[in-house]
Amino acid sequence: MVLLLMLSGCSLLENRHATPPEPDLLSQVDEAAEKLLSTASERLGEQAPIIATTFVDVDQLDRSSTLGRTLSEAFTSRLVQGGLNVIEVKMRNSLYIEQNTGELILSRNVQRLSANHDAQAVLLGTYAKGQKALFINARLVRISDRHVLGASSFEVPLDNDLRAMLPSSW
Repeated sequence: MVLLLMLSGCSLLENRHATPPEPDLLSQVDEAAEKLLSTASERLGEQAPIIATTFVDVDQLDRSSTLGRTLSEAFTSRLVQGGLNVIEVKMRNSLYIEQNTGELILSRNVQRLSANHDAQAVLLGTYAKGQKALFINARLVRISDRHVLGASSFEVPLDNDLRAMLPSSW
């Protein structure tokens, strides 16, 4: 009986050898957005209008998914919290928004988009699916000269939630 009590008491002690939890998507987005903010806001200025576009499949720039739209939304939230002036393009009619795809930029006329929305920079990104991880790249690009103002890359473990946001053909 005493042995049982001692063992149960040991289970309450902190496990110092436990592996830390895997970073989740939103915490990784927060860190990546901080990197973008730290470099881009100096080069662009906090009040420069920015358009956020849907993240796309790195192998097919005209293809996105729920994941791509979610990444765009998460980065936008963090950049706005960081003080950048992000234009909500979903409220305007001039940007082409394909149903179930999103606001695509990597295959578009960027200069025309800039003029239509009076934007100076664009948030864009890609993602790629590996065997066990998802690789994500984000950039803030000045539209006038396509100069990359800030960039960040990260990976997250490919879990069931992320798989559910990717196209079923993957």
